[in-house]
Amino acid sequence: QVQLVESRGGLVQAGGSLRLSCAASGRTFSSYAMGWFRQAPGKEREFVAAISWTGSSSYYADSVKGRFTISRDNAKNTGYLQMNSLKPEDTAVYYCAADAPFAAVQLGHARSWGQGTQVTVSS
Repeated sequence: QVQLVESRGGLVQAGGSLRLSCAASGRTFSSYAMGWFRQAPGKEREFVAAISWTGSSSYYADSVKGRFTISRDNAKNTGYLQMNSLKPEDTAVYYCAADAPFAAVQLGHARSWGQGTQVTVSS
């Protein structure tokens, strides 16, 4: 397992942009798939995006496709989520997750999770 720490989120106006980062400890991060999830108040946690350990494959929820971009820098043990054209419905606590099996990450069954960071989009 790896330990994950998300960067501070923030408050942004609708239409704005924000980039989240997820710093991982441990030398195994480069061999782990990673993903981002979010949970809005009163709602279940939902998948946002995932990326393979090489960075060659990525997947997105339909709700963020074309607006969010997931990436990673294995040399820095860090993953990123670039969020553009933000909408009020993107308001949530965002979590990063990592594990060796890509499917485990994509399905929300990863063994390593960050503590979460609040993103608030005002209208």
